[in-house]
This record gives sequence, C-alpha cells and structure tokens, in this order.
Amino acid sequence: MNAVFEAGNFSAAARRLGVSQPSISQLVRELESEFDVRLFDRHGHSLVATPLCRQLYAATNRIQAMEADAVAILEQREELAGGELRVGLGNSMPGMALISAFKALYPKIQISVEIGNWSDIMAAVLDRRVDVAVLPEVPQDRRFRCEVCLNQRVVAICHPGHRLNQPGAVSVADLTQYPLVFRSRNSSTQRVVDRAFRAAGLRLEPGIIVNTREGMLEAVANRLGVGFIWEHGSSRVDSIAKVVVSEMDVEVPEYIFSLFGAKGKLVELFFHSRHLLPQGSKPE
Repeated sequence: MNAVFEAGNFSAAARRLGVSQPSISQLVRELESEFDVRLFDRHGHSLVATPLCRQLYAATNRIQAMEADAVAILEQREELAGGELRVGLGNSMPGMALISAFKALYPKIQISVEIGNWSDIMAAVLDRRVDVAVLPEVPQDRRFRCEVCLNQRVVAICHPGHRLNQPGAVSVADLTQYPLVFRSRNSSTQRVVDRAFRAAGLRLEPGIIVNTREGMLEAVANRLGVGFIWEHGSSRVDSIAKVVVSEMDVEVPEYIFSLFGAKGKLVELFFHSRHLLPQGSKPE
C-alpha cells in the first residue's frame, strides 16, 4: 500500500518493488475487501488516496522507518569492534535498561556511567563529561537534541508494612500525618514534590533530607519515613511499596538527550536503543 501511495499508480509501484502490476493490484484489493474499506479512488490510470489511506500511511510509514533503523543497527553491529560511550543517568532506570539493550547488540563497546542528581547530570552534558544522558524535565533549549524514551510520574514510597500501603491514591494532605524523607533541592523528584505541596498550600519540614536516590530507598526501607521517587526510577522491589499521590498523578517525559554537537555513531545508536524497549517491556 505504501508503495502505491508514494508512486501514484499500480504500475509505478510494481516497478519500484520489482514485482508484477497485477500482484500489486490484487494485494490492495484483498486488503480493501478484508477490512471493507476503500484505500484509493480510481481516476483513469491514476489513484487518489482516500482520507483513510492517508491516515494509515502516516502510521505504517513510521513503522517502516523504525524497521529501517533496526536494520541499520543490526548491520552495523559487526562494524563496532570497540569504542567507549559515556552515559549520564539521573535515574538508574530506565537508563540501565537502555544500556542493557545497547550492550546486548554491541557487547564490545565500553560504557562508562555517571549517576547523579538532575543538576549534576545537566552539568555533565554541558561540560561534555558524558556523551549522552537520560533525564526527566530536560529544558527546551536549542543546544539539546531530545527524544522521549518513556513517560512516568513521581510516586510516594513507603515500607510494605506502612499504613499507606493500601489500594488507591492518597493526597498530599494525607502524607502530612507521617515523617517525610525529601531529596535535596537540586533533584528533579524534589521539584515535583515541592510544587505539589505548594499547590496544596502546605509547607512542611521533612524529617530527613538525602542527596541520593539510594539514600532515599534505604531510609524508606528502614522505616524512617515516607519518601518520593520517579515511578520507574529504580527496579528495586524489596522493602519498598509505591503509592500514587493524586496531586502528582501526571506523567512527565523521560528523555535521552545530548548536545547537538555530540555527534558520532555510538551516540546515534544509543538514541536508537529506545526503540528496543517496546511499551510492554518498559521498566516497571
């Protein structure tokens, strides 16, 4: 169908694909018959795509482009016998899942990983200490090339035995009953939490402030309070329960991004690695 759409008639599409014109015509007729639709209006020797055909073409063309990207990645696999890619991660996940997918295809590439808070990783990209990074809330800046790899929200986390570990969402007002664990101010997680509490007219002093995600997880696992984390920010499941907070129940894009000047085959292939994570296998 795509070849006919682009060529404008069956004969030109057949020549492009190297098949007979009747076979192309038959395939289109069978497709129209199977789904009881009309893809092309016939005007003499020309074909005019229907609105449905144009809509379908837009979707299938994207799929073809992704398939072409995947083939290009596979074809280059044997060419990449070495090299190093420096990756910055604000969250361990989904970055580690992307690195795992990348390494499965390019096992000989050495990956160095810098993990830090949002401000640290932004600085690492700007200072060119890393080639590419994965972060939420990347500024809309012409210096950056950005591609969404998934969407996620900030959730509250507590020990599985905590009273908050119940079905359904809680409000920020509900959280004021318990000791809270906050991240430092230069954390993207904490910015979301601060906005939610300000919007609710609440100003709280946390019991503990930690400067790393691991510190947050350990504080919660040791029953020191209720903390906050990006929903897919860690694959850890022991001693941690995630709780939806109604005022934070808005998904935010997580981006693969780099400076526009950070060219190179490895950077380009890392961007393509987001296609290796289909929706059903996004980090949980």
